Amino acid sequence: MEFVLFEQKNQIGIITINRPKALNALNSTVLDELNEVLDSVDLDVVRCLILTGAGEKSFVAGADIGEMSNLTKAEGEAFGKKGNDVFRKLETFPIPVIAAINGFALGGGCEISMSCDIRICSENAVFGQPEVGLGITPGFGGTQRLARLVSPGMAKQLIYTARNIKADEAYRIGLVNAVYPQEELLAQAEKMANGIAKNAPIAVRNCKKAINDGLDVTMDEALVIEEKLFGDCFETEDQKYGMAFFLDKNKEKVKEPFKNC
Repeated sequence: MEFVLFEQKNQIGIITINRPKALNALNSTVLDELNEVLDSVDLDVVRCLILTGAGEKSFVAGADIGEMSNLTKAEGEAFGKKGNDVFRKLETFPIPVIAAINGFALGGGCEISMSCDIRICSENAVFGQPEVGLGITPGFGGTQRLARLVSPGMAKQLIYTARNIKADEAYRIGLVNAVYPQEELLAQAEKMANGIAKNAPIAVRNCKKAINDGLDVTMDEALVIEEKLFGDCFETEDQKYGMAFFLDKNKEKVKEPFKNC
């Protein structure tokens, strides 16, 4: 891989967009490599992913404007689809994904962060959808995910004005879950990822699927989705072990790690 790095630390995986000289901007190669990395993750071992950017200035500064500047209508649509396909894969990935946003998250950078389950950022993070200032719309899901994550009115304001916001405002409007000093960000992301990884993996996956799928349907349909995924858990060894341990009044044994079964 030229621009996307992958490191596995026990049960968590760390994906790093590695184009620091270009502020980790997304071009076609980055998108292809990210797609390959996601396909290569060993889901029998890895229980949570962290997505971050190389360096201290930028998470992902956006899509590569140099690559986009001469696209035709058809090529623009194809580039948008390439980004959307990869981001959708990230969004629906079976295990949770934490975005550790270490600096600029503009345009495609804001959009890829919104494809992750949880967003935490450094104090120097900057968010925005500046596309209308370049004569285009957000093309990697920004018009859709931002409205769902914050509110339609706030999303329209940020997109129509092309205004950037800092970490404290991103936290205030609910775009990020927490803000940390730059030097603590990755450690905090790993701490959260390890906390997720210690829980029953199939239950965690089912929770992600229930939340994601339920947001796209009516409440009645969403509850049926939850009921089925809830029921599925009772076929797992983790459910049998977890409840047996809870009911054991003596608790003489140390709780063993949950398995992928």
